[in-house]
Amino acid sequence: MPNSGLGDLNAMNVSVPGLSPKYPYVRCTGDGSICQVTTCEGEINAASTMMALVLSNKFDLRKTYFLVAGIAGVNPRYSTIGGVALARFAVQVALQYEFDAREMPDNFTTGYVSYGTMMPNSYPTILYGTEVMEVNQALRDMAYDFAIKANLTDNDDSRSYRARYGILKSKGNVFAEATNGPSVVKCDSATSDVYYSGALLSEAFENITTVLTNGTGVYCMTAQEDNATLEVLLRMHIHRMVDFGRVIVMRTGSNFDRPPPGVTPYEHLLVLQQNGFVVAIQNIYQAGIEIVKGITEAWNTTFDKGVKPCNYLGNVWGTLGGHPDFGPGSITNGLAVIPAV
Repeated sequence: MPNSGLGDLNAMNVSVPGLSPKYPYVRCTGDGSICQVTTCEGEINAASTMMALVLSNKFDLRKTYFLVAGIAGVNPRYSTIGGVALARFAVQVALQYEFDAREMPDNFTTGYVSYGTMMPNSYPTILYGTEVMEVNQALRDMAYDFAIKANLTDNDDSRSYRARYGILKSKGNVFAEATNGPSVVKCDSATSDVYYSGALLSEAFENITTVLTNGTGVYCMTAQEDNATLEVLLRMHIHRMVDFGRVIVMRTGSNFDRPPPGVTPYEHLLVLQQNGFVVAIQNIYQAGIEIVKGITEAWNTTFDKGVKPCNYLGNVWGTLGGHPDFGPGSITNGLAVIPAV
């Protein structure tokens, strides 16, 4: 963070057993107040790294704010290449039965069927507990107010691919948002280790996001790690090692999840260059640094004591207490799970 005024993240490299072999250090400023850990891609890597981090004896994370950030596929209905999204929900969209689309029943709209059900777009009757995670909406909104101060990066290559989504703009194009430059929006994250592309899969996961959040969540970014990272933080909250109310989920669009008019999903994913990686990486920093500044500058007045949530916090089981505003309800009658002794 050379020009941020917040210190040098290369001042301290802290080795933690269990981190990714590619990213074996936690990088911190000289006073240790701001640190960065890279999990490596995918749910297994994210969970392994985060569990190693929290269980190490090298950090006191009880008042730490976690900015969970990465690049993403972006839904052209709600954002664009280089766009920044701050989420309230992270939804594990591929945690379902799956048929190859060539073998699914004729009356199915997708080959994905929720566990314990017989048809697509039904609420699962078998729950693993990680299907939906809800973070602190009040904190998300404060992070949004910080992030919109960012001078987001854009370039001509990204603009060129965005323009393909404007073909139908004069006819009420539902993808009009895709043609705009990067901005900060509030919408939600879908987690899947499958790097999917195309309208049919994207719409299927968009629909199941709506179902799993009881109509509240808005699918706009794809991810491979978010639910895994959040599950670790939720479990460690039970043991008072972290505060799940201090988690922010942010994604930046590096590619669209479905092609523009006149382009096949194959061409969109594997042939054409969407040119979004560079601006997505840069805008993680541009938006993220504003959030970090906002928290550190108002630490004594606001953030030290924490931000009181205005919504339910936690997973579909109700593990942290309270009653989920999605799914069948708390499995512990609204009581928080007590840590084992």
